[in-house]
Amino acid sequence: MKNRIKELRAGKGLSQAKLADMVRISRQSLNAIENERHDPSVSLAFAIARALDAPVIDVFIGKDNT
Repeated sequence: MKNRIKELRAGKGLSQAKLADMVRISRQSLNAIENERHDPSVSLAFAIARALDAPVIDVFIGKDNT
């Protein structure tokens, strides 16, 4: 699933490690999600969006929203 995690994370001045800690996953897991090698669960997607203070639809880009 396409996402804007890296862009939004950088805008908040957060490292991968800090964001991963905020949502209680490993940095490696966040890296895999950020680089579109792994899709997060729905609950994790919402947790990431909350941590980035952004609507989930603005963080994760599905096939229907470009």
